[in-house]
Amino acid sequence: METRAGDPGAFAHFDLGRVDSPAFVIDAAKLRANLAVLADVRDRAGVKVLAALKAFSMWRVAPLIGEYLDGVCTSGLWEARLADAHYVSGSLEGEIATYCAGYKTEDLPEICALSDHVIFNSPGQIARFRPILDQHSGFDIGLRINPQHATGEVPRYDPCAPNSRLGWPIGQLRPEHMAGVSGLHFHTLCEQDFVPLAATYEALKPHISPYLPQLKWLNFGGGHHITRADYQREELIAFLKRVKIDTGCEIYLEPGEAVALDAGILVGTVLDTFTNGMKLAITDVSATCHMPDVIEAPYRPAMLGEGAAGGPATCDPVRLGGPSCLAGDVIGDYRIDAGVGQRFAFLDQAHYSMVKTTSFNGVPLPSIWLWDSETDVLECVRRFGWEVFRDRLS
Repeated sequence: METRAGDPGAFAHFDLGRVDSPAFVIDAAKLRANLAVLADVRDRAGVKVLAALKAFSMWRVAPLIGEYLDGVCTSGLWEARLADAHYVSGSLEGEIATYCAGYKTEDLPEICALSDHVIFNSPGQIARFRPILDQHSGFDIGLRINPQHATGEVPRYDPCAPNSRLGWPIGQLRPEHMAGVSGLHFHTLCEQDFVPLAATYEALKPHISPYLPQLKWLNFGGGHHITRADYQREELIAFLKRVKIDTGCEIYLEPGEAVALDAGILVGTVLDTFTNGMKLAITDVSATCHMPDVIEAPYRPAMLGEGAAGGPATCDPVRLGGPSCLAGDVIGDYRIDAGVGQRFAFLDQAHYSMVKTTSFNGVPLPSIWLWDSETDVLECVRRFGWEVFRDRLS
């Protein structure tokens, strides 16, 4: 999988020695710029935009997100609690939309109390939980559908791939499945442009048209790379306006990656080097523990300064790998002057990497820093002691 992000932006001038290693550094100015783009699309199209916590849930910047967007979408009870505590509490106003592929009976009453929309993965769940749903009020019931229109580059990241467990297959939707449903949700994109969204909606439209009179909203999910420089934003705005008029529904978007696109780096240090068929470098950044999508997608993250004018673009490649004992803990091959003690940084690591970190093998978690490239104010938001590793075990 080839990422289309990796613009260094203001990080090109950031001194990596100012922070710990390893460390995530988030640029508040870049976050504001991304959020301003999303808010502009929202305002001009007349839709609502929710930030997807599954991609970026650094709650230290929740007030900033609340200045621009309409709320957040969550993936279950714990994220809903986080949203209620930090994203829509106090002076912050906003909506919480919760979708989970499978709810637990004991979690659902609190989810209903916290959420404005509770979205189910199948009509069977709605029917099974009807006694609980009828005991609560103040939220809409939604149904996630599978448009059965695959557009993704990698099947494991495509909710419309064959035999997908995500969403009710649209070809199986029947009137009885829509009892009490106020909105339909679909999420089929992954780092994609406007064209796949438009094509998906066109494929979906004949199936949902009979149910539009009863629907209050349509949620187009996430995966929209709206803040990328070459995204077709004008076409998106025109499309959203047209859909809103044609359907009479409130339209929601749930970008996650687009909120934090190119807004963060992961700083690391070379710990050792040697040769085994090629030059190898052991680093304190682990693909397994800190950037699991490098292995799962897989993809090669861009590196700050690699290939830059005057840089070591002609060096022999160096294979970077983490400190864990897992043989597959390999980040990739890079043309850098990898000497022991050298700092480096991977680009576009604010989203997904931060929320997926683990302390497998006792590998320390990166500290988290907030930098404002416009003012140069730098703050250490959190460091993680070994107790975090200890306390998740028994």
